[in-house]
Formats: sequence, structure tokens, C-alpha cells
Amino acid sequence: MMPADVTEQQSPEELLQQFRDRYNTLQGETQKLQQKIRDNESTALKLLGAIETLEYLHPPAEEPKTETPAETATE
Repeated sequence: MMPADVTEQQSPEELLQQFRDRYNTLQGETQKLQQKIRDNESTALKLLGAIETLEYLHPPAEEPKTETPAETATE
């Protein structure tokens, strides 16, 4: 079964060139996306390190626990 966009007027050479062009385009897009993922992962790790450092140096103040009426009713 042939794809719907393939017509009988196209020669095997034309089809081959179209398929090669589409393949090369997809390969290029994939490489760009893989690089973007690597860049994002690197940035995320740096941000995580900065977050952990700031939380270590300046721990968030613990909020006093307040009991809700539902908690006091069950005790």
C-alpha cells in the first residue's frame, strides 16, 4: 500500500529524492531537539544546585502548626 500523497506520475528517482529529503530534514530536526534537551538538562541542574545552596544557606522558616477543627475533633 502506497502513501496517499504518492501519485503514479512520480518516477522511482523522484520518489527516492523526496524520501531522502524528508529523511534528512527529520534527522536535522532530531539533532536540534536533542541539543535543546541537553541544554535544558544542563540549565536545570545548575538551577537545582542554586536552589539547594540557597535553601541550605537560608532555610525557610518553619511555620507554626495550626490545628484545624477537624484535627482537634478526632483527637
